Amino acid sequence: MTEIKVKDKDIVVPGDKLVEGMDVLPGQGTYREGEAIYAERIGVVKVDGRTVKIIPLSGAYVPQRDDLIIAKVFNITMNGWNVETNSAYPAMLSLRDGSSDYIQRGADLNKYHDIGDYILCGVTNVTSQMLIDVTMKGPGLQKLVGGRVIRVDSNKVPRIIGKQGSMVSLLKEKTGCKISVGQNGLVWISGTPNMELLAHNTIKKIEEEAHIPGLTEAIGKFLDEQIKVKA
Repeated sequence: MTEIKVKDKDIVVPGDKLVEGMDVLPGQGTYREGEAIYAERIGVVKVDGRTVKIIPLSGAYVPQRDDLIIAKVFNITMNGWNVETNSAYPAMLSLRDGSSDYIQRGADLNKYHDIGDYILCGVTNVTSQMLIDVTMKGPGLQKLVGGRVIRVDSNKVPRIIGKQGSMVSLLKEKTGCKISVGQNGLVWISGTPNMELLAHNTIKKIEEEAHIPGLTEAIGKFLDEQIKVKA
């Protein structure tokens, strides 16, 4: 029997048990371990139908049209996929926008995007009621296979990307990793285990030191030193 151990709008911290049982799905800011769902971050509980999620207390991303984001599939319907946007608002990926290929109604949608998959997608519409549509049609938009996804402050994303992509290009060049940065504060990294970890740690360093002038040069030196140590 499923038991929800928290109430809507409760404030929780990482590790708090939210649900015991398999009838509720883990949403944004939560994770499943065995038959229980736990909080992954500090925030406010939101119970939305059969999904429980955590809304961050501060610095929350608010989706905007034309944003490039990394989203996580949490539900599949007859009409497409519901995805988390790392904000208080989920989005809809319709059959029409789910792939560059034509998807026939009634097709096995798990073969395209399954629950738990991360995708790099574009925001195509945001209504006044915060109903959000995303698409997988466009250059570079794709399912993100393997690697790791990390969260950063969405306000620091421009610093992580750098002017004309200078910082993220430096990260890719030095680590050999594939890196995609979503404007919603999710970053996907794929490479060798050592280089993924280095890229992860470097991105966190950029996030913490975003206010420092000459950061790109400093990060280049940091990466060179770290790679020399690992050689």
